[in-house]
Amino acid sequence: MFGFIKSKSATPKNKNLFARLKDGLKRTRSNFTGNLLNLLLNRQSIDKDLLEEIETILLMADVGVDATSDIIENLTKHLKNNKISEPKELIDKLKEHLHSILQPCSQTLDIPKTGSAYTILVTGINGAGKTTTIGKMAHQFQQKGYSVMLAAGDTYRAAAVEQLETWGERHNTPVISQSTGADSASVIFDAIKSAQAKKVDILIADTAGRLHTKSNLMEELKKVKRVMAKADQNAPHETMLVLDASIGQNALNQAQTFHQDMNVTGITITKLDGTAKGGILFAIARQLNIPIRYIGIGEGSEDLREFNADNFINALFENDSQGEAK
Repeated sequence: MFGFIKSKSATPKNKNLFARLKDGLKRTRSNFTGNLLNLLLNRQSIDKDLLEEIETILLMADVGVDATSDIIENLTKHLKNNKISEPKELIDKLKEHLHSILQPCSQTLDIPKTGSAYTILVTGINGAGKTTTIGKMAHQFQQKGYSVMLAAGDTYRAAAVEQLETWGERHNTPVISQSTGADSASVIFDAIKSAQAKKVDILIADTAGRLHTKSNLMEELKKVKRVMAKADQNAPHETMLVLDASIGQNALNQAQTFHQDMNVTGITITKLDGTAKGGILFAIARQLNIPIRYIGIGEGSEDLREFNADNFINALFENDSQGEAK
């Protein structure tokens, strides 16, 4: 029914990957674009009431107040300029604007091979999926030809160390760890030195879950960053925040606080397959403009996907009755 953002012809593998992305966004698509299409199905004209209903759908999908206001203002401007004459055209304009919100944040994490360990510090609250994300990232980097080392910096939770070591054993990745309760900064410092000595390409460091509302815990994370810089003045090269999409607007609150305290340089948004609140990506992109590196759409290693704004919008707006991305 509606046009799609142009993309290159897909290979069978890419078609399968798009199908997995589309399936992973099923709940958000139903709650968000499904409701939009149902709203417009029997409408013959555009009026103030229609825009108000669209506004409600956007807010219910956790697109956020600021992003929603921006979207409705943009649509209203097109209406005043007579660039939209019927509801179907409105969807196309909506898609274009949603894409413009996400596109600046669609930045792949490119790792330069400099002969020095590229360090990624992974942060977030308990339960966001940090340790699992680290394991999946490590596997994907190895598939690209990088050597990888992991640092078990979550020393407060014994299960976190064991979980990371399990990922390491599964993919033959070395893990630097100490006993439960050890100083997290010390563990990560030792890991950087080990990675440097062994000429490892990438070091990914886990950290204990930190409630963004607890200032003393956030101070501990700041200490970790300071200690890392003593081992390598450029470390961490990436400070990645892992957010759980299912908590909706609370994820935006977390991102704002972590960014203020930790200068976040990249975001991973997990558990999109289990929630209808995928609109939170637009809220985060609109408010913070921080690169979204990955999205999680399932349990498998391949379900941690490099974020691509084109693919995300296409998967979000494609009807189940339509074919693959065109």
